Amino acid sequence: MLSQLNSILLEVLQPGDVIGFTFFTGYMSMFAASVFFFMERGEVDGKWRTSLLISGLITMIAAVHYFYMRGVWLETKTSPTEFRYIDWTLTVPLMCVEFYLLIKPYGGKSSTLWKLIGYSVFMLVTGYIGEAIDPSNTIIWGAVSTLGYLGIIYEATLGDVKKTADASPNPEVAKAVKLLRNFVLIGWGIYPIGYMAMPGGLLGGMGLNLDLVYNIGDAINKIGFGLVVYGAAVASTKHESKASKLVSATV
Repeated sequence: MLSQLNSILLEVLQPGDVIGFTFFTGYMSMFAASVFFFMERGEVDGKWRTSLLISGLITMIAAVHYFYMRGVWLETKTSPTEFRYIDWTLTVPLMCVEFYLLIKPYGGKSSTLWKLIGYSVFMLVTGYIGEAIDPSNTIIWGAVSTLGYLGIIYEATLGDVKKTADASPNPEVAKAVKLLRNFVLIGWGIYPIGYMAMPGGLLGGMGLNLDLVYNIGDAINKIGFGLVVYGAAVASTKHESKASKLVSATV
């Protein structure tokens, strides 16, 4: 049945439909990323495997939602707002979990995890209100939503995540936290552009399509987050393997 639906949707995709194209490529690229992260779990040290599992779940959840969002777009040419926020409600807190999993082996506290999740949920709920429930006050709700975003930035720049990572004996942890922080700072900064492109937003009169912005942002951030974790896992595993061999040789 899914294959029949897929063929119907493909028939509707018209030449020049850039938005539909990004929905399709987003779906396929994130599905491929999930397969990669799941298969590579066995190649890294045990403490990194949960992080790669989460990376795979993030892109897999997004791939499923992009399949359905693509269908909504191709059939109605309207933004699949509800599907998008369901996706973000699941994947954005999981992206925050990645920060915690990096520092957990080195003294990371569960309270830090719940702060990050709380900030992300607050950001998403207030953002959804401004986009779907109270669009006449988009700018106000966007400003309120930014407070949750700034909370995540603070934790990764000056707060518990940063402090724990810097105190870790593993240099790859501090490096990974910094890179993930940069994704939040720069990559997540793509989304407010789409948000402001809505009617009533600061960029509403510029003809910028919010789905195009969101689709590009999702692909960069969700796959990029996983690749940062994967890179840190591989580098840390190699470093610890070499250290273990040196210890064995000296003994």
